Amino acid sequence: MALTVLYFAAARERAGTAQETVEWGGGQVRQLLETLASRHPDLRPLLPHLRVAVNQEFTSLDAPVPDRAEVALVPPVAGGSDCFRLSDAPLVLEEVVRAVGGPERGGLVTFTGTVRSETRGRRVRALSYEAYPGMAERAMTAIGREIESRWPGSQAAIVHRVGTLVPGDAAVVIAVSAPHRAAAFEGCRHAIERLKADVPIWKKERFEDGEEWVGLGP
Repeated sequence: MALTVLYFAAARERAGTAQETVEWGGGQVRQLLETLASRHPDLRPLLPHLRVAVNQEFTSLDAPVPDRAEVALVPPVAGGSDCFRLSDAPLVLEEVVRAVGGPERGGLVTFTGTVRSETRGRRVRALSYEAYPGMAERAMTAIGREIESRWPGSQAAIVHRVGTLVPGDAAVVIAVSAPHRAAAFEGCRHAIERLKADVPIWKKERFEDGEEWVGLGP
């Protein structure tokens, strides 16, 4: 199948081209990114920071890429981190810290949510997270924009893990920076509370004696 791949800004510089036609065997966005990184090795360090649009619609890493699609690799836009995504790989707090850091913002607050080893007296063996990928990432982006509007001068970044995690694994990392520390603290708290209430991510707790979806009971 043939694809048209567009590269913008830093992605264009790393790939050495603004546009190319790629013959590809098909699959998901994440697989296409791996193919493109193999073609353009300098592009690989940029991959965690990119958003991908297929036929002019932002999409998730798990989305299929149709034949003859136009695929755009979009770096973070000026004025915002655009680091709002799901990940099936271990989370790195420094990624969200880098996304929101800057000399004009004097306060930077982070939150890391990890898997507990015990819930309501039951030992947790593992957690499984599922998400509605496109909607979840749009919802996280909306939370970030809400924070930036409510606390002027702030920036936010959120990355949430999906898949199977064990106790001690990080499930979510959040960073919020602002000109002053009070706004950074308030924005970070707002981010996790809104994420837990409104982002379509589901958690199944797997115990030694059974399992259940959180919020639904056995």
